[in-house]
Amino acid sequence: MTSIRKSLSGAILAVVVALAAQVATTAPALAAEVKYVVNSEPITTIDIQRRVALLRLMQRGGNLNQVAADEMINQALRTQEARRVGINIGNQQVDQAYERFAQSNNMSVRQMDGILGQAGVTKEHFREFIRAQMGWGQAVSRRATAQGQSAQDAIRAMMQDGQKPSTTEYILQQVILVVPERERSSILGRRKREAQQLRGSMASCDSSREVAKTMIDVTVRDLGRVLEPELPPEWADPVKAAGTSGPTTARETERGVEFLLICSTRQASDDRVAQLLFQQQQAQGGASQQEELSDTYTAELRERAQIAER
Repeated sequence: MTSIRKSLSGAILAVVVALAAQVATTAPALAAEVKYVVNSEPITTIDIQRRVALLRLMQRGGNLNQVAADEMINQALRTQEARRVGINIGNQQVDQAYERFAQSNNMSVRQMDGILGQAGVTKEHFREFIRAQMGWGQAVSRRATAQGQSAQDAIRAMMQDGQKPSTTEYILQQVILVVPERERSSILGRRKREAQQLRGSMASCDSSREVAKTMIDVTVRDLGRVLEPELPPEWADPVKAAGTSGPTTARETERGVEFLLICSTRQASDDRVAQLLFQQQQAQGGASQQEELSDTYTAELRERAQIAER
């Protein structure tokens, strides 16, 4: 899922929550007048007023009339571009997304219809908002694929001049002091103290199992070789802080109290490392790059478009 789709989901979920708490009186009937024409496609005063209602529920600030007008112009341009490149978001896809958003907030589709209508947004306007965002997300993804270098190209660039990227490779063991759920409140404190005792007794991975045998309900598992980018997020900082050998700090988990033993470390530099580091860079920068590409792409569309204000 692209960052555009994620932001769409978060925005709509926030809107639905706000709608549930801020049911307004039924909006009065509005007279439609064409306010803008975007490449021969009209945007009416009703379109803008409904987007203003949506923005209010999203708790957006600023000059909402101007923000709504800009959003409707962008939506028209993005929808036109999606059609141009062959992207078609069908009614069934929109229906499914609309229903998921209602269900995620413990609402029926009929309840959501009523709330949107009462708030002045309307079901139809909200559905077109969903359709436009879904189509634009696909268009941006296609542009990114067309412009971006492949993973192999990026890895070759990282390894230029014969210098491969490197990272730390750990050989790890996991030590678990088991705490049954039914006894957690009564023995967790004691198990934490025992974990501290074990940390001081386990000088190496070679002797860890022998030490563990002296205590009840202690398990030692071999995790094998783990590259630094592959460390689980909850263990990454403790492992790095522990250095090249010895135990990490202990932490509570659903299984009980755990810590890791660093058996040995070395610097690894190979194609697998390069691939992992490339994926890590993509994950860290992907969302911001996607948003930046979306903004650039939209600016290009606006520059080429014929936008007339009536």
